[in-house]
Amino acid sequence: MGVVAKRSSMTFYSDAEDQYSHRVRIVLAEKGVTVEIREVDKLNCPAELSDLNPYNSLPTLLDRDLVLYEPNVMMEYLDERFPHPPLLPVYPVARAQSRLWIHRVEKDWAGLVDKILHGSGDPAKPRKALEESIISTAPIFAEKPFFMSETFSIVDCCVAPIMWRLPLLGIDLDEKKVKPLIRYINELFDRESFQQSLSEAEREMRP
Repeated sequence: MGVVAKRSSMTFYSDAEDQYSHRVRIVLAEKGVTVEIREVDKLNCPAELSDLNPYNSLPTLLDRDLVLYEPNVMMEYLDERFPHPPLLPVYPVARAQSRLWIHRVEKDWAGLVDKILHGSGDPAKPRKALEESIISTAPIFAEKPFFMSETFSIVDCCVAPIMWRLPLLGIDLDEKKVKPLIRYINELFDRESFQQSLSEAEREMRP
């Protein structure tokens, strides 16, 4: 009996600079999914996207007749559709905790990133809040190699795009003060799946 391939043909409509598109691209790369990635200008979305997605928003994932347009739903769907390697824990309590960490990343970090990059006000205040919040997590990486986990997880897929954008956000971490955090960040960036996930625009964010 032949081995059943875990690969599938999908189309992913992606914003090449957006952290939410990036997190899904990391999951796609981690799972080794065969996918057609279409980079879309969010200010000039193609007509086909509005036909698929009632919000005409990015990212959008098309898998045969299924259309998904919420990045966290996409990540969980991909994890269930392609179980190996698993990115969410098996047990309900641990899964719930992972989802809670994702929620906290959204509330505490991702929203501040959006304010710094796309907000209408002075970015200094959200930049300071984000930097202080990120620095405060440094001790947890002295205990476990990944974000509150012994293994790379869906939470890391949400954190990695933010860490990659720190220079763009005007945040320069002091390596001496946050050594465990710097180790974690470097480990994220060294992953093959992370390197595969980067768009050309994202590569240019870090010289």
